[in-house]
Amino acid sequence: MTHRILIVEDDPTQRRLLEEAVKRFGCTVAAADSGAAGLDYLSGPDGSSIELIVLDLVMPEMDGMEFLEHLASHRVRLPVIIQTAQGSIETVIKAMRAGADDFVVKPVSPERLKVSIQNLLKVTALTEEVKRLNQKVSGGLTFDELIGAGAAMTNVKRLGRRGAASNIPILIEGESGVGKEMVARAIQGESERAGKAFVAVNCGAIPENLVESTLFGHEKGSFTGATAKHIGKFQEADGGTLFLDEVAELPLDMQVKLLRALQEGEIDPVGGRRPVKVDIRLVSASNRDMIQMVKDGQFREDLYYRLNVYPILVPPLRERIEDIPALLEHFIIRFAAEEGRKVRGVTPQTIEMLSAYQWPGNVRQLENTVFRAIVLCEGDVLTVDDFPQIAALVDGYEVSIPAAPQPAPKPELPSGQSVVIGGPDIAVKSAGAEVSDGMAYGIPAVSEGGHIRRLEEVEADMIRLALHRYRGQMSEVARKLGIGRSTLYRKMRDLGLDAKA
Repeated sequence: MTHRILIVEDDPTQRRLLEEAVKRFGCTVAAADSGAAGLDYLSGPDGSSIELIVLDLVMPEMDGMEFLEHLASHRVRLPVIIQTAQGSIETVIKAMRAGADDFVVKPVSPERLKVSIQNLLKVTALTEEVKRLNQKVSGGLTFDELIGAGAAMTNVKRLGRRGAASNIPILIEGESGVGKEMVARAIQGESERAGKAFVAVNCGAIPENLVESTLFGHEKGSFTGATAKHIGKFQEADGGTLFLDEVAELPLDMQVKLLRALQEGEIDPVGGRRPVKVDIRLVSASNRDMIQMVKDGQFREDLYYRLNVYPILVPPLRERIEDIPALLEHFIIRFAAEEGRKVRGVTPQTIEMLSAYQWPGNVRQLENTVFRAIVLCEGDVLTVDDFPQIAALVDGYEVSIPAAPQPAPKPELPSGQSVVIGGPDIAVKSAGAEVSDGMAYGIPAVSEGGHIRRLEEVEADMIRLALHRYRGQMSEVARKLGIGRSTLYRKMRDLGLDAKA
């Protein structure tokens, strides 16, 4: 996703140099020739798109310090890089106290400016992610935090906001992995029940004989194993929101009891003597064709119409390709921080490849794919080679496979002697190894001079052979070598092997 940066600089030459430098970093630029013009731009229709400011400290009329004072009341969280020819400690401290996030001295090198911009954008993104996670936990997640600005997700947000304004039962439909629970949490976060309990129940993951107890609770001694009183999910969600995920998986006998609970606003705990009143906001979700299930007699028609009062369809990822760059940026920042990796972005070619893929597992599959790529990545940006499984399924993309090792020179041994490594499939005799599939299976144990080779050299040959034979599929290579995948990566790094070679 392209970042938009505002440059506030009164010197036209310096301003043009900064514009060209920032454009080379892959960002879009807006420029202002004075502090007042910069504030006017931020207040205009395009001001909300600015993510970072490069600000000259010394300018006529309104200098950088005055600009920061006005900015504090306009965009508090907007990061600012101050630049000036006066780089004294007092100036730095004064600028930082006024709200600047970084400080560079003119003439600033492009490399120094690039590092500063990247670090501040990453910190801002991480701050937003922490805020979003806190809001999710506290029940305050809103539709503004949901990633997706395309037409499809815009419609989902519009419907969600209107549904959240009332207490109407909502049914969220969509394929597995599209983010139905996130939509449900955003509905609660924008409703009058924001901050109250949000109880999520995966109806397909509950054993059939425990569904009633899980939903409605039970009294002590009501059945074998009921050694204590248990509060069901309905009572846990009292005053808040109950989210029934995969509601279509409920058994038919439980559908009757669920219907009564929704109609009467009360539940009957197993073994209880009297009904219990509950006040819940119901949001359900399903990835199945519930209309067809009703026709096939697998789901009660009266319950379906009770749940499907306000339907919201979340489109699959293949129908909102325009959201992939933003999702990629979000997952890269998140997993790079979690794994302690210095991955900062993705190449345009990789974005094109990922956008051409159909994503049957939707956003959940994209999330896990980026996680794997972050672990595999050896540079600071994700490339096509970091997504081998996706590249193999998209026409026009190839992944580099490690080159086959060259057969080692045949060792000179006394007549009749042989050296054997491992089992019968890899025996190195003095006459040389047999060749199969275009390469030698034998790995020499003796050097050309007749000395025993070092163990790490033999190990490196084994890894090269496995990489070639299993076409760079790291999980399969590690499995066949009998080691963990993390151990394989460590050994490759220690031995100086490059899977992309």
